[in-house]
Amino acid sequence: MDLDKITSFVKQQLKDEKTGHDFYHGRRVANLASQMYLQDNPDARPNSRMVAIIKAGGYLHDTIDEKICADPEAVIAQIKQLLPQAGFTELEVQDILFTIQHMSFSQNIEHHYQLPVSGEYVQDADRIESLGAMGIARAFTYGGAHGNAIYDPEIKPQKLVSHDQYREHTETTINHFYEKLFQLEDLMNTAGGKKEAHRRTEFMRAFVKEFMAEWDV
Repeated sequence: MDLDKITSFVKQQLKDEKTGHDFYHGRRVANLASQMYLQDNPDARPNSRMVAIIKAGGYLHDTIDEKICADPEAVIAQIKQLLPQAGFTELEVQDILFTIQHMSFSQNIEHHYQLPVSGEYVQDADRIESLGAMGIARAFTYGGAHGNAIYDPEIKPQKLVSHDQYREHTETTINHFYEKLFQLEDLMNTAGGKKEAHRRTEFMRAFVKEFMAEWDV
């Protein structure tokens, strides 16, 4: 499979992205997802078709994200043409498309989608990118880009129950940790994902504890 075709496409699609969902985020998701798959499956080959499917999903997942894409359907149509050109079979294209269309946190608030195995690793890696030092940096970058306050004790965290509520409610970046980020560890699909998510969540909890101590100085 020709992943260079995919990376070139993603670079072009996300070249103006500045909220933490850029090409480098996609590359980290692709690499982390494939590394976790290989760790969980010691007999798997790094150059296998499964690894290529995982990497393709990792690179492509944010090119159709409603947060940053004005016309997801148009991009999906381009991806349907791109993937066969990169050497993926019809069934592999279906798996990749199903994954990137159904893996997001918001898509799974009201209904849990069962992803293919490749998609479980991509979803875990994407969620792990929201944790740890990288997750903290991305949370504040996204919050700042959308005009969210860092923290306001008058705005309480909410229990998220729907896609629309998640997208439209008033939040602060610190509330985002409680409303979403601290929940991700329990949503991991894979053994490798659970282990890395726990490590990063502990780091993030320590950061928020220190933040609150400094806020209340």
